[in-house]
Amino acid sequence: MNIQKNSLIMSNGLPEAIIFDTDNTLYPYEPAHIAATRAVEAKVESTLGIKKEIFSAKFKEARQETKNRLGSIASSHSRLLYLQRTIEKLGLGTRILIVLDLEQTYWRTFLTNCKLFSGVLDFVQLLKSKGIATANITDLTAQIQFRKLVYFGLDEYFDYVVTSEEAGKDKPSREPFQLALEKLQVAEEKVWMIGDSAENDIYGAKKHFQMTTLQKIHKGVKVSNGQYASDVSFNHYSELVKLLADL
Repeated sequence: MNIQKNSLIMSNGLPEAIIFDTDNTLYPYEPAHIAATRAVEAKVESTLGIKKEIFSAKFKEARQETKNRLGSIASSHSRLLYLQRTIEKLGLGTRILIVLDLEQTYWRTFLTNCKLFSGVLDFVQLLKSKGIATANITDLTAQIQFRKLVYFGLDEYFDYVVTSEEAGKDKPSREPFQLALEKLQVAEEKVWMIGDSAENDIYGAKKHFQMTTLQKIHKGVKVSNGQYASDVSFNHYSELVKLLADL
């Protein structure tokens, strides 16, 4: 879609605030996740003598078991809990030091393999120069999502951060969006929501609030459609930089 010619965007003019998702919106999640998973599997095999196929199968079971038990709250995304339950399911009991080491191995490797999508930094710098307020809404726990933003050097560009840990529920529930609006103190119709997930980001923002939604398109993303289709979609942040420059 040619966002420069979108009637809604053009008629509303500059937003007073923009809310961003994190994973797969600011950076591609999968490359970092694959590298981190391999690092954990390698450590498990070298220190515990457990083949990666066995570990991977038990991890999958443990992750699903944890999610089923906890539901749509931040701790259901906790890799520490997944790893704890995996080690237990392997018959080793709760080996706390091993679990902590594996969790740190995962996130250290993850962060060193993260790279922002091209143009993200230019875009958030432009927002700051124009005085447009910003917030970040994310479904994981505060500690790791804060670390990601600091690692990317984006912490100084976001006025507020809302995690599902703080809000009490994951997107697309109303609570994370509501909390972001309360912090921003901006009318919902003056806010843009930028995210990649058709369900969590676009549907959530449009179902509960009158936000203008922009979907970040990348390989494998499900394009939003129907009643809760995004107002616009884009592939590269350079498109948004140009759009703001034209408004």
